[in-house]
Amino acid sequence: MPIFALSIFLSAFLLFQIQPLIGKFILPWFGGAPAVWSTVMLFFQVLLTDGYAYAYWLIGRSKKQTITHVSLIALAVAILLSLAFVWTSPITPDSSWKPQDVAAPVFDIFKLLLVSVGLPYFILASNSPLMQAWFSRAFPRESYARLYAVSNFGSLLGLLAYPVLIEPNFSLRIQGWMWSGGFAFFGLLASRIALQNGRASPLSNPTTDPARTSGHPTPALTSLWIALSATASMFLLSTTNQISQEVAVIPFLWVLPLALYLLSFILTFSGEHGYNRKFYAGMFIASTALTVFVMLDATAIRVYWQILAYSTLLFSACMLCHGELYRLRPPAERLTTFYLMVSIGGAIGGLFVSLIAPLIFNGYWEFFVALAMTIAILLSMRDRARDSIPRNDVSARARFIFFVFGLATVMLVLIGAYFSGSLYVKRNFYGVIRVREELIGSPPQPARLMAHGITVHGLQFIAPEDRDLPTTYYVREGGAGLAILNHPRYHHGLRVGMLGVGVGTLATYGQPGDVYRLYEINPVVTDLAEGEGGYFSFVRDSKADVTMILGDARLSLERELEETGSQNFDVLVLDTFSSDSIPVHLITKEAMALYLEHLAPEGIIAAHITNLHLDLQPVFWGLAQYYGLSMVRVNYEGDSGGGYASHWILLARNPALLDVPAIQDQAVDLSGYSTSLRLWTDDYSNLFQILK
Repeated sequence: MPIFALSIFLSAFLLFQIQPLIGKFILPWFGGAPAVWSTVMLFFQVLLTDGYAYAYWLIGRSKKQTITHVSLIALAVAILLSLAFVWTSPITPDSSWKPQDVAAPVFDIFKLLLVSVGLPYFILASNSPLMQAWFSRAFPRESYARLYAVSNFGSLLGLLAYPVLIEPNFSLRIQGWMWSGGFAFFGLLASRIALQNGRASPLSNPTTDPARTSGHPTPALTSLWIALSATASMFLLSTTNQISQEVAVIPFLWVLPLALYLLSFILTFSGEHGYNRKFYAGMFIASTALTVFVMLDATAIRVYWQILAYSTLLFSACMLCHGELYRLRPPAERLTTFYLMVSIGGAIGGLFVSLIAPLIFNGYWEFFVALAMTIAILLSMRDRARDSIPRNDVSARARFIFFVFGLATVMLVLIGAYFSGSLYVKRNFYGVIRVREELIGSPPQPARLMAHGITVHGLQFIAPEDRDLPTTYYVREGGAGLAILNHPRYHHGLRVGMLGVGVGTLATYGQPGDVYRLYEINPVVTDLAEGEGGYFSFVRDSKADVTMILGDARLSLERELEETGSQNFDVLVLDTFSSDSIPVHLITKEAMALYLEHLAPEGIIAAHITNLHLDLQPVFWGLAQYYGLSMVRVNYEGDSGGGYASHWILLARNPALLDVPAIQDQAVDLSGYSTSLRLWTDDYSNLFQILK
């Protein structure tokens, strides 16, 4: 018994450790986009289904179970050992695997995950059903219910241990080695059990509750299992997208929804008393109202309350879905089929959110599809005992849920297409970009705005005489404007770099002989900035030589440094916000070292730190102290002519560049300021320490 429990605990722990670990490792390679998390989760959901299917197939084979599974484990360990000689750890790919373009990020992410952790994760995913089956063969009179509890405990512990213990204390390289060592130890345990299984008597049916016998599950019942599981999976991924888009892309905010999802499984499948229909139906209704209120006034509500609202809604929805799954569970001899269908439903939900929704929706409408399906589940509930549910009732419930799914999907597609209120809307892997026309300023003047989420990334007035007017965060009195206009090389061939293009407003400062290089990962943004649709013309009208570089800014700068050397920027502007989500990999010690390599000796770095939820000043203060840079903070209060309130950090090696009257007049007094915040690196960052 102990060796089975240890094997199941370790496999569950490793399964839920690898997701945030490898997700954080590859996140910088894809611009820190929130969709990286949902794509990673989709990959693991699909592989989990494959693992369950493999276990289902292997259990059905009376011969060669042992040699098949032991050979697969040996192959996985051999692959990890071979990769250890070429990578920094057996599961963290080297720089040669970094994507060269951003045309197909989902395919690139799947390829990276498949090569680095695909086979080990597949084996871990198959372990729980295999161990339960082999335990029943070794101990035919014992129930494996306690093994299921051990698996749940290992999963939750593995998930929560990452942000609390693993991430803050170990580098990603060390984490990779620790996980690989854990897998090797698991391989020894699983191989020993498999060898014991080969010598055991034929498999007996396990003893569990309920233990009655029945025929094969009907198509209606399996469809309902899939629908319930898919709804919970859709809610998990769409809620993760909502939180990540509006707060920040960090592992904890990915771990929290996943932990609530897992907790709902643990509670509902712990026994008859783990799920109370009336209580969780009431919680779902109340949390739905609270979340709608939060969504209608997101800019005024603190981030903690937003996370609480979304988390409560997710938890109550998952409790309803998984609670109904538990009530519909089959007898013991059909449980393998049941868990396979549940995993298939989870994969289908993930496929819809990550692959289908971006193609058919121009917003994150899958959240409302999942909400509608959960309401359908709530409305279809019948207060019957599990054993007395008629077959036609199951069929009606399944049809109703699928009907609501189809209806909600079609309605949201039509609403998004015909009632968006925008001139232009497009969604891709990196988010939803909208262009709309509004009256701006006093007196009001027509202008076009580009927005990503709730953040405006630039506006341009329509009137010809005002089209070259710098607006929003890039007004002349803002940090970037001051850095350019007061640089000694202004009007003398200034070289300017910018991370994050927006509508290209900064290009309006360009003078003949200037060189502007604009780095942007989202192809929709570059197309609009270059004039697609005729909405914006800052780049096209600029007097400077403007070049767009598509791809993650850090990867592009690294590649340029290696291939052509330093760009020698006189001014380097950092504006990489996306709906207030911060790509952390662009504000670390290593990132700043790269910026300084590309900065001219008499250069200025202008970092835009305006943010609803995060105070980034301590981060840049630590970077300035580490690299011996002079630092000035510039706050602009906004104006009635299209200028937005903004906060900037200016950094320079030469303090004289910042000690000019125009900059000092706008500077915030930082005398006496200090922070105990730990220096951010590629291996360490903590956004919760800088929450406002």
